[in-house]
Amino acid sequence: MDSVITAVSKNATYAFSKPNQGSVHLLAGLGVDGDVHMGEKVKHRSRMLKNPDQPNLRQVHLIHSELHDELRAKGFDVSAGQMGENITTRGVDLLNLPKGTRLHLGNTAVVEVTGLRNPCEQINNFQDGLLKACVEKDEHGDIIRKAGVMSIVLVGGDVFPEDQIRVEYPKGPHEPLQVV
Repeated sequence: MDSVITAVSKNATYAFSKPNQGSVHLLAGLGVDGDVHMGEKVKHRSRMLKNPDQPNLRQVHLIHSELHDELRAKGFDVSAGQMGENITTRGVDLLNLPKGTRLHLGNTAVVEVTGLRNPCEQINNFQDGLLKACVEKDEHGDIIRKAGVMSIVLVGGDVFPEDQIRVEYPKGPHEPLQVV
């Protein structure tokens, strides 16, 4: 199966969901042009309250469309962009990528995976019970966060639905993703 972008989304204002677009433009070191979370410094409101000067490791949020499939099978009504992601993928095991993995998106854009998204209670305001469906425990009691990964933009460019994704793993020992 090819690794592909199934949707791209952005929102200029703070809202849980992001409307789908025909394309998005990624800006190196900043994020999605015109998205509320774009910037060198953190733009997520809860993190800005703690320390507005920390670097923005959450410039671009990616979710695998396989999660949407899983959630729909559990009775949730979800589709691309509704969970706040900028890029929806298919065919990439986002959650098991090591930290520092580079994703080549389309012809020019490159993002580097920085960590896991840790969904908050706000996700239940979108649909009741969604948080529990996105944060589970495995057989050892370890928490599994399924709500996608966060990344920074290394190389800017236009990104479109149906663009191919090429995965470039980091050299050296692979470090598992942690919450950012």
